[in-house]
Amino acid sequence: MTSPATAAPSSTGIRRVVAASLIGTTVEWYDFFLYGSAAALVFNTLFFPTADPLVGTLIAFVTYAIGFLARPLGGIVFGHFGDKLGRKKLLVLSLLLMGGATFAMGLLPTYASIGVGAPVLLTVLRLVQGFALGGEWGGAVLIVSEHGGDRHRGFWSSWPQAGAPGGNLLATGVLALLAAVQSEEAFLAWGWRVPFLLSGVLVIVGLWIRISVSESPVFLAAQAKAEAEAARGLKEKAPVVQVFRTSRREVLTAIGTRFGENISYYVLTSFLLVYVTVHLGLAKSTALNAVLIGSAVHFVAIPAWGALSDRLGRRPVTLIGSVGMALWAFVFFALVDSGSATVITLAVTAGLLLHGAMYGPQAAFISEMFDTKVRYSGASMGSQLASIVAGALAPIVAVELLARYGSSVPVSVYLCAAALVTTATVLVAKETRGRDLSAGRAAGAGANSRDTVRV
Repeated sequence: MTSPATAAPSSTGIRRVVAASLIGTTVEWYDFFLYGSAAALVFNTLFFPTADPLVGTLIAFVTYAIGFLARPLGGIVFGHFGDKLGRKKLLVLSLLLMGGATFAMGLLPTYASIGVGAPVLLTVLRLVQGFALGGEWGGAVLIVSEHGGDRHRGFWSSWPQAGAPGGNLLATGVLALLAAVQSEEAFLAWGWRVPFLLSGVLVIVGLWIRISVSESPVFLAAQAKAEAEAARGLKEKAPVVQVFRTSRREVLTAIGTRFGENISYYVLTSFLLVYVTVHLGLAKSTALNAVLIGSAVHFVAIPAWGALSDRLGRRPVTLIGSVGMALWAFVFFALVDSGSATVITLAVTAGLLLHGAMYGPQAAFISEMFDTKVRYSGASMGSQLASIVAGALAPIVAVELLARYGSSVPVSVYLCAAALVTTATVLVAKETRGRDLSAGRAAGAGANSRDTVRV
């Protein structure tokens, strides 16, 4: 029998929650991806000028990676307070931090104006971005997962995932529009600042919608239970401590599940901009338009894959994506090397379709691994630790491989290996489809008595 906490809500209620999460994550990913695109197209010249364009790009991507280093810290901090205070409050805070940092980037002086202070300030703001995004993902997918019913959780919780291509679509679209209507000189002089300043408007819209949603009913039930236990003299240990004591396997599974997905996404989008413009010598509009079209298809595909995972299971759908990506890794660059804008667009779109099969079910898959009292902490830590070893390094490793070997083959091998890591992880993971999020540990074990102490 379905528990009250996980009974399917009204369609109006769940749609409002989904809309709030989707718009918020779209704004946050817009801010985050905007930096990645700018690192490939602008920052190498304005903040890290060197004689070799590829070296300048590599340095710019190092600061890009620094944002990922702050994400686990954000996941721990936001996860702790999200498990203690609720999902909604922390989601509002993450949006404010991310939007403020991005808006400030649009006001930064460049290296030509203040010298080394410019990249230092840029790096600090990038750390704030990473910290905020580290807390955003877990809260956004959990508040939807915990509002939605068990039967359609894969579909509903995949919508915040669609915020990633939505944000990339928005960021790339704004950059592509500016590149089309401005000269190279105007874009470098001031045009690049416009997308960053636009973040301020987007944040206001996102906050207005996000503040209107209610707190997760599953969290409220768990909070009431914790308060009752506290009244009897029982005190729970910090969520991060509980995660590492009772859910280490689940954290490792989340990391492995995200590994190939994370690397493939940044190779197909951020690294593509470098490969097409620097290595192939094509116009940046060729790469931007390819990512733009691919992201539009990706946005639609993610909920479709999420819905399919409600029918087939999280593992089978994820395996379609990871095995497919392992094979596509070699086809992808062969098509991009053609130099044809149409073929490059097809290559990116097909790659993002396969990525969507890994990414769509992921929110439900990871949410269903953890108990409510540690779900924000566990999901955030697993997701954000993967971002360090996967997404943070992906553009750097790919650029370094290209610079050293002058060929895309090593990059294809790297991408294939990453997809196989996810394949192996999912093959040994437990299926989670249909689990009751209010019924204790996802693995089916009872509450661990060591998680509470009598005071």
